[in-house]
Amino acid sequence: MARLIRKRETLLFLIIVVMIAIFSTRAADFATPDNLAGIFNDTSILIILALAQMTVILTKSIDLSVAANLAFTGMAIAMMNAAYPDLPLVVLILMAIVIGACLGAINGFLVWALEIPPIVVTLGTLTIYRGMAFVLSGGAWVNAHQMTPIFLSVPRMPILGLPVLGWVGIVIVLLMYVLLRYTQFGRSAYATGGNPTAAVYAGIDTGWTKFLAFVLSGALAGLSSYLWVSRYAVAYVDIANGFELDSVAACVIGGISIAGGVGSVAGTVLGALFLGVIKNALPVIGISPFTQMAISGTVIILAVAFNARRERNRGRIILRDRAAAEIKTEAAA
Repeated sequence: MARLIRKRETLLFLIIVVMIAIFSTRAADFATPDNLAGIFNDTSILIILALAQMTVILTKSIDLSVAANLAFTGMAIAMMNAAYPDLPLVVLILMAIVIGACLGAINGFLVWALEIPPIVVTLGTLTIYRGMAFVLSGGAWVNAHQMTPIFLSVPRMPILGLPVLGWVGIVIVLLMYVLLRYTQFGRSAYATGGNPTAAVYAGIDTGWTKFLAFVLSGALAGLSSYLWVSRYAVAYVDIANGFELDSVAACVIGGISIAGGVGSVAGTVLGALFLGVIKNALPVIGISPFTQMAISGTVIILAVAFNARRERNRGRIILRDRAAAEIKTEAAA
């Protein structure tokens, strides 16, 4: 039991369960299946963005432009839907994914080919993509009455008690699990972040791996743009403002190492759900948004400290085992 609790994902899951139990004492309906399904549905976009962020962080990079990517792409497809209402929804969704992937490819190219630090690149493109959204729209909003009914209704359609938005989140989680665990790209991503020098000697093109990670991050941000715009029935320049930090927070809380090469899909999903439960619960029990920000920031710092301590302990274990092996070898000689 002790070994099970020491596992990061299990401990985080238990913390979420305890939080739900505590919050339900203040709000009787908080722990009902319908409300929990609603929390998961509301958190689905953050889960997708967090998985996008995780892919990049695994390669020892970071993408601070995911939310700006979402804003520009969401504005583009909302305006397209308003201007060409007969355009099939599938085409609009594919356009969103392609536009997002192209914006991600710009980040990846600058990091890969020009070797500019990822935090510098994505901090710059964060501002650029937001600016592009403003230029594209002229600062105007695209409101619900300008969008087609099918554009707005699909993510909200319930299937087996959960809206399509929630099911999309589940499908993305499963696909990312398979991609990172069972494919060459997944192994390359972990190796690139975990030990870049060894990865190069093993024949892995670390630059290309980082490029693909940014492209995938952009594609998921593009998909999220449609889900966001249709979910909230509005597109404007500042949508998802601050979500880039929430996506990083979800990864850190879920045990993804900022140093790269360490983390799991399950941890990222639980990290996003942790934030989702907090954001849904704190207003119910009367805590102000500013206090919520302070609580979230405190949790992030504690998670980073926990991760750093775990990495130090792991290093000590490796050194201890190596020393023991050397002693045995000397004794045998």
